[in-house]
Amino acid sequence: MAKLKTKYKCRSCGYISASYLGRCPNCGAWNQFEKETEAVQNRSTKGSPSRLIKKTGISEPVKLGNVKAEKEERIKTSMAELNRVLGGGIVPGSLVLIGGDPGIGKSTLMLQIMSELADQYKVLYVSGEESANQIKLRADRLGLPANDMMLYPETDMEDIRQQIADLEPDFVVIDSIQTMNEPSLDSMTGSASQVREVTSELMKIAKMDAITVFVIGHVTKEGAIAGPKILEHMVDTVLYFEGDEHHAYRILHSVKNRFGAANEIGMFEMVNKGLQEVTNPSAVFLDERLPKSTGSAIVVSLEGTRPILAEIQALVTPTAFGYAKRTTSGIDYNRAGLLLAVLEKRGNLMLQNQDVYLTATGGIRLNEPAVDLAVVMAIASSYKNQEILPTDCFVGEVGLTGEVRRVNQIDARIKEAAKTGFKRIFIPKHNMRASLKNAGIEVVPVASIPQALKVVLG
Repeated sequence: MAKLKTKYKCRSCGYISASYLGRCPNCGAWNQFEKETEAVQNRSTKGSPSRLIKKTGISEPVKLGNVKAEKEERIKTSMAELNRVLGGGIVPGSLVLIGGDPGIGKSTLMLQIMSELADQYKVLYVSGEESANQIKLRADRLGLPANDMMLYPETDMEDIRQQIADLEPDFVVIDSIQTMNEPSLDSMTGSASQVREVTSELMKIAKMDAITVFVIGHVTKEGAIAGPKILEHMVDTVLYFEGDEHHAYRILHSVKNRFGAANEIGMFEMVNKGLQEVTNPSAVFLDERLPKSTGSAIVVSLEGTRPILAEIQALVTPTAFGYAKRTTSGIDYNRAGLLLAVLEKRGNLMLQNQDVYLTATGGIRLNEPAVDLAVVMAIASSYKNQEILPTDCFVGEVGLTGEVRRVNQIDARIKEAAKTGFKRIFIPKHNMRASLKNAGIEVVPVASIPQALKVVLG
């Protein structure tokens, strides 16, 4: 009988301890240690070739120049937004992880895509959460055709491996990774060790057999994918499905992509027949803008390689208590606090006795520093109760000394603003070039916050 070895592993950072600890000494998280038991195997000193060596025939180092690089032919879907996020299409033999809140539309998106691909490829949909009957009812509700897509309600990885070997599919969907169970491990389903081992096995299947595997994952209350952090390092692509439950729009956001640009976004709308792609997100975010309103500024944000125009709204009101309240939605809270301090110090606005509410409309999250100038102008507009011209938009990072700093890809931002119909765009002075004067829109360079406030609000 094999000897068993017991260890305790932190679910947050992967730190290993010989005994249980209440607080992780590495990351500081509380109550995150999980018991893991594994059999100690006596390994032979004589090395055996790995599955990768058997597959490729390469058992020794080779020079980079001698390696023949074969360009991967991507598989295009009918959803251009999904193709964009994946870097131009699905790469055969890749392992893609999709995370998101419950009910956001992960399974719906996968069912729609796989139903389409099943007309040309062999697809296996493995579900650990729904029966075949439930999946069929959802497919009928979405109006999907009855095709040859294979449904397999199972959680045992041993049986799943056998079915994949027998069917030899081109695409496999695992819904979800937290419900899969590796019977060789003596740990609870959904535990860190189970998730890690199942993902490792799926990665081998994807790479050795050139099968594209889509894995659906749950998220924690903090918004991260449940399971060990190593899960995101093992896969080729990590996609997050984001959205507000009170809005119909969903954003598919790539945070890691070995085959394309990270931080790309694709936008979808949830309707009765499933998810429909939104090809012009800027129009969606600006459609409901109220004319002659104060505290509203338009920013040209860049998500991956896509420029998007979004509206930032600010409401500044006198505080009724001794401590001013700050609330943000879609904008980083700490960044907003920093910009308020800069605006008070460099812009001479008395904000310490004012409640400030900030939001990015439409449920989008704006995290890049280039939105700083628009945030500052929206706050100043609400504070002074002066309207910003509806044909103005802003781009620029704000420093602690009040300077407006350079941003990247200014040409793409200006082009998007001109295409959407804006007449004037404020950009950092150091981004200004002579060629931008013929961009089809008035480009106004600003060097500091006081200068921007004087030009826009007088």
